Amino acid sequence: MSVRTRLTLVYGSLFMAMSAVLVTVTYLLTVRTMERRVPMRQAADSTATVAQLRKLASPDAMNQLMAMKAEADRQMAQQKQDVLQQLLQSSLVTMLVVGVLAVVTGYVVAGRMLRPLHTVTATARRLSESNLYERIALEGPQDEIKDLADTFDGMLDRLNRAFDTQRRFVANASHELQTPLTINRTVLEVALASRKSPPETKALADVLLGNTARHERLIEGLLLLARSERELGTRAGTPLPDVVRGALDHLDGQDGDVDVEVRLSPAVVTGDPVLLERCAVNLLENAVKYNVKGGRVWVRTGVRDGAAFLQVVNTGRPVPSYEVGTIFEPFQRLRADRVGSA
Repeated sequence: MSVRTRLTLVYGSLFMAMSAVLVTVTYLLTVRTMERRVPMRQAADSTATVAQLRKLASPDAMNQLMAMKAEADRQMAQQKQDVLQQLLQSSLVTMLVVGVLAVVTGYVVAGRMLRPLHTVTATARRLSESNLYERIALEGPQDEIKDLADTFDGMLDRLNRAFDTQRRFVANASHELQTPLTINRTVLEVALASRKSPPETKALADVLLGNTARHERLIEGLLLLARSERELGTRAGTPLPDVVRGALDHLDGQDGDVDVEVRLSPAVVTGDPVLLERCAVNLLENAVKYNVKGGRVWVRTGVRDGAAFLQVVNTGRPVPSYEVGTIFEPFQRLRADRVGSA
């Protein structure tokens, strides 16, 4: 059961218990009061009446009056019993009706009291690494719930600073590494273009130039990763077919003997066009790289169930189900592919 339901049951149970105690005490006090006052007044009235009748009436009339007095006493006792029974029934019905109202009221009040907790929960569910700047900023009295919300906001401040520091480090390190790689690439290109360089030097320069290009792509990937983990700065309506066409242009010359089949149906999404194109490039490059000889790649865009989609399928080796979660981590590959491949 939810906290709201448990609080409602507690409120309702306490109210019913206190109502039962109140009804019991009221009933007992009423019985005690009636037993004390009514018999005393009735006895005094009866004694005065009997004394007066003894002076004025005959013995037969006296006996008849005594019988009438006994019947009156019996009726009085029955009326007292009826009054007490009616009091008890009315009290129980009132207690049940008010108890139901108290449960409903308790449910509503518990919901209003727990509403700030729902705000905290909804904010926590919305948060991710890319929008840690969002805060609960709960308003109201400085009670336990507001203390919890303020503590949560303080924790988000610390996490946001930590993630910002990490992203800045990645970005700064990547930028710092780009400069020496650019210098190396320039030196190697000059060596390849020089007529004085022997063939062995040119062959070595060609290999090093390929390694430098891979390192540059890795650094670009780090920069892109640091950018994509932030909140999107650009949001624009982007046609997915245009994204795929741009990604295919980057793929020219890399598909080798792999047959790429493209079916592009209209589909528009809102996002960063550069990041979307890079995502498509990564998917297509992996579909070609991790494929079999003479394999195929199918690329499709469209709208399904009201949502736009980009689908890339290839004839590569299937990924075991227990390793699917691992390959979605940045820069992760299966088994020895991470360091054993080109």
